[in-house]
Amino acid sequence: MSAKVAVPTEVSLDERRVALVPAAVAKLVARGVEVTVEGGAGIGSYFTDGEYEQAGARIVAATAELWRDTDVVVKVQPPLAAEIDLMRAGQIIVGFMEPSRDPDRVVRLRDGGVTAFAMELLPRITRAQSMDALTSQASVAGYRAALMAALGLGRFFPMLTTPAGTIRPAKVLVLGAGVAGLQAIATARRLGAMVEAYDVRPAAKEQVESLGARFLSLDVDASAAGGYARELSAEERERQSALIADHVAGSDAVITTAAIPGRRAPLLLTEEMVGRMRPGSVVVDLAAESGGNCALTRPGETIERGGVTVYGPVNVPSLLPVNASETYARNISDFLGLLIGDGELAPRWDDEIVAESCLTRDGAIVHAATRALVEEGSDA
Repeated sequence: MSAKVAVPTEVSLDERRVALVPAAVAKLVARGVEVTVEGGAGIGSYFTDGEYEQAGARIVAATAELWRDTDVVVKVQPPLAAEIDLMRAGQIIVGFMEPSRDPDRVVRLRDGGVTAFAMELLPRITRAQSMDALTSQASVAGYRAALMAALGLGRFFPMLTTPAGTIRPAKVLVLGAGVAGLQAIATARRLGAMVEAYDVRPAAKEQVESLGARFLSLDVDASAAGGYARELSAEERERQSALIADHVAGSDAVITTAAIPGRRAPLLLTEEMVGRMRPGSVVVDLAAESGGNCALTRPGETIERGGVTVYGPVNVPSLLPVNASETYARNISDFLGLLIGDGELAPRWDDEIVAESCLTRDGAIVHAATRALVEEGSDA
């Protein structure tokens, strides 16, 4: 019996992405999978119902019917309570789940007997690279952050020589040289800015310099598993602040991208540092959703302090919904290959990618860290 995959419309506020684009649907259909798409699911990303039908999908208007008559639901944003209530025991849902932010959602999935896979829990191994949704969406966010900085700054990014004189290039500082940071660096450099970058992982130096930026070095190695960074000690944070303070003051634009999975984003820019920046400068804080790297950041808002504009954008990949959806759809499609074989639902439970990304199964929370978080909350 052919596996059935459903693509609902994303109902979270301001979400324009879609979990599967028509090209990905066509590949799944060619593998013997039945794909159902809720009417209008791709409109925010400019994919029409007609394109989905041409790719082999069935369009369904009734939301309840879509969720009921499927084996696997694929989403971008975590499911809302009302969506989980539409699911039956044994059904599978795949998407971002944000378990550390909302343990109650995990409990609801567990109690409903839903098998949930969290895309952010995929192991950082070579074989999982094509499924790495964190990377694909971070790349989109980094690109957009550089554009936001360029548009918000009241001056050119590149050096220009004109009859009225030479205009010096803007100075951009990128804090955090992960995927988003590297894309921000590359984009700012393509726009002609002078770029400096800082990261607590010494291994990032070569990548930063390969993009034509200058790497700010601190004699600290905070590298952690999976290419992430660990939290700094109090002494290390003081040394870090001392290193970057003068560079922040001398920058026209600062883009911050530092994050620690499952934890509050590290504070990198103090109010005092922002106060030393020249009026007209900008800060773009890509870590706004997890608390912000800047002390002045307000998630989802743009504020001005002493002539410096601080952007706290949320859900940045959704601002570029076409490419964000296309790359995410490739991640989802490849992951589904581990759940569906020869057109039939057959999860490879012995595969480490499947096992480590599974959040709930058979009425239990199977992800150890999340289970501990939920148990800790119930004991409080």
